[in-house]
Amino acid sequence: MSSTWLTVDLDDKRHVPRYSGHPTRSRHSQADIEKTGQDRKLSDQFRQGMRGFERWLRSHSHPVTMFVIADLFNSEDFSKWFQHLLEANPKRLTIGCHGLHHKSWSAWPEDRVGFTHALNEATLCLKKHAGVNFRPWFRAPGGYMAPWMSSVLAEQGYTVDSSINPSWLVRRKAGKGNSWNEVSDSLQRHGIVSRPWKTKMSLPVNGPALFLFPLSLLARRAWRQAPTPCDAGEIDELLINVQEDLTTLYWHLLDHARNKGKWMPPLR
Repeated sequence: MSSTWLTVDLDDKRHVPRYSGHPTRSRHSQADIEKTGQDRKLSDQFRQGMRGFERWLRSHSHPVTMFVIADLFNSEDFSKWFQHLLEANPKRLTIGCHGLHHKSWSAWPEDRVGFTHALNEATLCLKKHAGVNFRPWFRAPGGYMAPWMSSVLAEQGYTVDSSINPSWLVRRKAGKGNSWNEVSDSLQRHGIVSRPWKTKMSLPVNGPALFLFPLSLLARRAWRQAPTPCDAGEIDELLINVQEDLTTLYWHLLDHARNKGKWMPPLR
């Protein structure tokens, strides 16, 4: 029986590739962000998204995996909110890694040393703050996932990757000269279960696709047709069992700031 895995990425406005982390698209460097103290602040939109996400959580009982960028814990306000959220939902929330900052790794030259350091630091931080809710599940920042990253994930003890958006529209995110099949094969060779994002007719239906016309029409229809979300008690087993048919849906915490904080995922 198929089911759906609900996942949300916690990116603030300073994390998006057009702002930082990408070699050609970004306007700001990580050094500048840290120098000006932006890494210790939350945007008003993100704060509204936090409130909207909490409101949505109270409207149902589905389990949700949050892929968290570790440098968000530089903000005291985020740290307190995160702790409150886990205390209020101890059995429903699982925490995965979305990177240390939000570097688009596959858009840069291969850097195993840098990725190893960043992943190790992020993992230690998330384990500290999430405790028993942490899981060794990874989602590449911005979906920029190259084959060479698999070995580093395996070395750091990661068992599940949910970075692949298997659409021709975003195949460049697999890295220059690579394909999504090569990323998937590399993950498999290193013993990591791949949970790619749902697509429809080889087109994206997750994340930004929910709001980009005409992809948004296809995306909302695909979401409403998705299987029922899995139960909290079965999510760990479902994810690591490659025989299980699991639909992966994802959106951003910032989306909950839309419609004056009233936006909710378009699930049936």
